[in-house]
Amino acid sequence: MPSPIVVIKVGGSLYDLPDLASRLRRWLAPILPSPHLGEDKVGAARVVLIPGGGPLVEALRHLDRHHGLGEETSHWLALRALNINAHFLAALLPSACVIGDLGELGHAWDNHRLPILDIYKFARDDEQRPDHLPHCWTVTSDALAARVAVVLQARHLILLKSTTIPPGMDWHEAGRLGLIDAQFAEVLHDAPADLYVHAVNLRKQEGNTTVSESV
Repeated sequence: MPSPIVVIKVGGSLYDLPDLASRLRRWLAPILPSPHLGEDKVGAARVVLIPGGGPLVEALRHLDRHHGLGEETSHWLALRALNINAHFLAALLPSACVIGDLGELGHAWDNHRLPILDIYKFARDDEQRPDHLPHCWTVTSDALAARVAVVLQARHLILLKSTTIPPGMDWHEAGRLGLIDAQFAEVLHDAPADLYVHAVNLRKQEGNTTVSESV
């Protein structure tokens, strides 16, 4: 049986952590396959990372407010910024590689690489599907990660954030409070019934127990 697919969003609010590289490597270690231990490593999963927005997307929000770019234009510019963020994360993680197509995932996993998805390319391809995401500021990397999980029929969706979402809180309520984006819960309506969704405050997380136990 193939190992489960795990979609992990690395929130842009974490990008200013001085130890982000080591913190991510330490947190991911329990669930990533190892070329030395093989595919039978306990807890190993097929992981794909989704980059968050961070300062680059906030700069685009600022430009939109001042120049009235409009949500359609701003949406696609923000997705291009996420592509830059994907390469930023790849620079922090030696085993990582940026992929532009979901069809490249298998090759990355087979070669023990950690794929980071080019969300701009994914969103362009997703436009061919009738239920693609709307083009507006309420769609952030939270909803994009959920959309990737839906398309991939993933088993797990984990949001790495700088805030704590209380256990058991409804995703609609979390969106209303601004802890996640407003579209996130809507995207999950199309998710597999067995999709496990979890948020982790990586700013306060020194290790990884929850994910390695649940994957």
